[in-house]
Amino acid sequence: MATRYWIVSLPVQTPGATASSLWARLQDSISRHSFDTPLYRFNVPDLRVGTLDSLLALSDDLVKSNVFVEGVSHKIRRQIEELERAGGVESGALTVDGVPVDTYLTRFVWDEGKYPTMSPLKEIVGSIQSQVAKIEDDMKVRAAEYNNVRSQLSAINRKQSGSLAVRDLSNLVKPEDMVTSEHLVTLLAIVPKYSQKDWLSSYESLDTFVVPRSSKKLYEDNEYALYTVTLFAKVVDNFKVRAREKGFQVRDFEYSPEAQESRKEELDKLLQDQEARRASLLQWCYASYSEMCCYFYAHNSELPS
Repeated sequence: MATRYWIVSLPVQTPGATASSLWARLQDSISRHSFDTPLYRFNVPDLRVGTLDSLLALSDDLVKSNVFVEGVSHKIRRQIEELERAGGVESGALTVDGVPVDTYLTRFVWDEGKYPTMSPLKEIVGSIQSQVAKIEDDMKVRAAEYNNVRSQLSAINRKQSGSLAVRDLSNLVKPEDMVTSEHLVTLLAIVPKYSQKDWLSSYESLDTFVVPRSSKKLYEDNEYALYTVTLFAKVVDNFKVRAREKGFQVRDFEYSPEAQESRKEELDKLLQDQEARRASLLQWCYASYSEMCCYFYAHNSELPS
């Protein structure tokens, strides 16, 4: 279960009071009413807020910007979860700067190197916004490249696993299934599953030049069965017409070991490419999520109370 944190800003108004004394009073007051509630001091340096008018003008922009920064953080987290599921990786706790998110939050230290306190507050906010926008753009490009490879693989898988009426047949046919000579040719017929008896009893009579008992079933799915039939090449067109009239589909197919090997190599290459891009995008997301959290906490430190 995620831990909920409240970030509270308390003004030092009492004459003679200091931030340290106010912190001690807060600890004492909370411990009396909720002794098991931990408190963490969120140390924020003195920032160049400018005039009250400029701070108020910046306040509205900060709220909008905060929604944007938080939104990009959630996008990256969801992308991480999707990539981990796709890789069969068990989701683990995300980290920020190499430590758990809770630890980073409760031990937050302002990064003077990234956000010099001498810079105007508006300039710091603008820097955070531009960095976050760049991260979002980078994620869109990287995710699009990964999804493009996934789409190509999905298209191949649909061809190899769809209905026999449309799918690629090359991985269902073996060299010994095909007869090719000067006069003879083997065709592949797609027969409705519940019309197989009709096919077996009628295919020889669809033309006088069909080789008797040449039909053999190669495969069957939920809708169709795949049959071979051997006949003389000169009657192929007539056979296709007669077969179509009886509800049988003859698929155009030319067996080519070279083409089949090329398709296999293409599939293997796409699978490797997909995994490489998934792993690369996942590592980028881990690093960017860490960076986004740093931006988010620094950004929230600037929100006026």
